[in-house]
Amino acid sequence: MARIIARAEERSNDGVCFHCQQASEKYLNALMQELGLVVPRTHALEDLVHLLMPYHPALSSFDRGLSFLTGFAVEPRYPGKTTRKRQADAALKWADKVRTAARTLLGLPLRPRRRKK
Repeated sequence: MARIIARAEERSNDGVCFHCQQASEKYLNALMQELGLVVPRTHALEDLVHLLMPYHPALSSFDRGLSFLTGFAVEPRYPGKTTRKRQADAALKWADKVRTAARTLLGLPLRPRRRKK
């Protein structure tokens, strides 16, 4: 969804950032679920990654990016604070890094197979 919004004629940087945060959160939750861990009810991605680090130490390099993405969980959905294109572009890059790492750790292909019509 973030990529679709990013390519839209009327791009919403807030929407891009929010969906990047959500996608990253879902991938981290999937890693936790796969390990049989309790998935806490939080949007704080750095908290989730700290719970995963004993099992996947390589995720420690994502700490800064996940902290950045956490800021887009709630605030952009309300008036008063808007995100810039530069922030949205960075959010897309971090979300893609999280996606790649999570899919690799889960043994999933990086590119999903296309369904036949």
